Amino acid sequence: MKLPDLVILDEKDKRLRETSKEVIFPLSQEDKAHIHDMIDYLTMSQIPEYSEKYSLRPGMGLAYIQTGIPKRIFVIVEELDEGEFKNYIVINPKIISHSEEMIYVGEGEGCLSVNREVEGIVPRYARITVEAYDELGNKYQIRVREDISVAFQHEIDHLNGILFVDKIDPKNPYKNRSKYREI
Repeated sequence: MKLPDLVILDEKDKRLRETSKEVIFPLSQEDKAHIHDMIDYLTMSQIPEYSEKYSLRPGMGLAYIQTGIPKRIFVIVEELDEGEFKNYIVINPKIISHSEEMIYVGEGEGCLSVNREVEGIVPRYARITVEAYDELGNKYQIRVREDISVAFQHEIDHLNGILFVDKIDPKNPYKNRSKYREI
């Protein structure tokens, strides 16, 4: 596998604060290629042989805006088993329902655009239903839970110019922890 030539913006880059624009279909060949480059990058970042070879931080999600393109597209690569991955291509997503239950990632959320350790909790819905489009322009609904729900919400935040660090109270990073379930 060849490492795609992607430049991931750092949190100091003001473009990460832009609200991404709705995508018009059909997608260009360039957009389709970029989506698959992002999937390849994330897959390689989760395979130790490649992450060590290319000094990649493991990541499971990437929004278009993180590569400097303000379009409402993100991908998630979930490792189901060692070397077995499930890819989500999510275009123009809208959260149409969510659970009342709130969760947070115990070890903390991470982001390929935030190159530092960040302590604190980011409250997220335990389950969400999202309406979106695939790369062919077909509308679909998906219900995601637990860590994939967190990943979807994290990436949707990117599309709205929000970083996970914005959701952590700087004066009390573990504020209201007892109200949420740790995953």
